[in-house]
Amino acid sequence: MTFYRRNLPHIDKPGSTYYVSFSTKDKFFLSEDARTLIFDHCLFENGKTVQMHAFVVMPDHVHMLFTPLEKQNEQSATLAKIMNGIKGASAHSVNKLLKREGSLWLPESFDRIVRTSYGFRNWKLYIIGNPITAGLVQAPGEYKWCWQE
Repeated sequence: MTFYRRNLPHIDKPGSTYYVSFSTKDKFFLSEDARTLIFDHCLFENGKTVQMHAFVVMPDHVHMLFTPLEKQNEQSATLAKIMNGIKGASAHSVNKLLKREGSLWLPESFDRIVRTSYGFRNWKLYIIGNPITAGLVQAPGEYKWCWQE
């Protein structure tokens, strides 16, 4: 297990499942096309670096629930490496799409290790319900940028 800290504490524990949330810098509003690009980047990692359980791309933030994959004879990718990959690639794509420069995401993400099946269920329901709570849709399954396994 590895512990590191920037402004927020982070724990990297092999074999763990994580709930992660990250936000745009200065509450930058993501257009529908930008959300689609970010959605595709999150889904791209499924089966490559992580087993994605659920995620949602909201107008100014993202929530994800995933387990890093272990490769044969190798350790799983670190939480920092996974997040840098998703945030970096998606920021590059969105900036190119919108013809903008600079940081898209806040530098840090909020993350929690999911320790129980109850916690897993609650985080997954939170992610799926986030667009409803925000008033963007009426029912689960209606929000285009929400995915679950």
